[in-house]
Amino acid sequence: MPPGIVWVPPPPDPNLRETQLKPSTTDLIRSATQTLIDHVDELTALDQAIGDGDHGLNMRRGALAIQGKLGEIAGQSLNGALRTMGMTCMSTIGGSSGPVFGTLLVTLGKELPDPPDAAGLARSLDAAIQALTRLGKAQVGQKTLLDVLDPVQKLLAAGGDDLVERVRACALAAADATAALDAIKGRASFLGDRALGHVDPGSRSMALIIGAICESLAAPASAAKSSLSA
Repeated sequence: MPPGIVWVPPPPDPNLRETQLKPSTTDLIRSATQTLIDHVDELTALDQAIGDGDHGLNMRRGALAIQGKLGEIAGQSLNGALRTMGMTCMSTIGGSSGPVFGTLLVTLGKELPDPPDAAGLARSLDAAIQALTRLGKAQVGQKTLLDVLDPVQKLLAAGGDDLVERVRACALAAADATAALDAIKGRASFLGDRALGHVDPGSRSMALIIGAICESLAAPASAAKSSLSA
């Protein structure tokens, strides 16, 4: 470089920065499935209290099966990945959880716009809630994962600032709140009042999945703030 000339680096491309910081579909899937694996003992204990005691192991089996297909899923669209995961849940997760989580994912795969946004996700979740209601004849307020999905769907539909963090907090709080609900569906319904005080295992699994996805989505934003303030 000739003397007296100072090289000035070009400004960073904001579009490139956004691409680098945005988690991939496989990143989100890996995070969601790993949290189920990491919480297998908690989910098992919850189900031992009011169910068959196999929910944690069933969800772990499904999560591992999905992780085993990450190579295949990486080449698919978001909608295709959701359908693949749904069919995997149906074929590998035992009990009622396989059809329930499978139907949820397959329905989202059919309805979710790609790329997704909050309004599109809200509409897709509404369709999934209706599909699950038809599948299990369950309603909101009956101590099922619908008691997590319903408030999350309403929150997404309303939109607003800090939506990712509010969705995460909403899902976790809604799962905890199932402890105060009467069990109307499933094995827990046979326990009557003895099911009170116990969190629904399916609701807790759903909240863990949503929480892990939200944390993955929020992590790049936190990293960006840290780098800018450094």
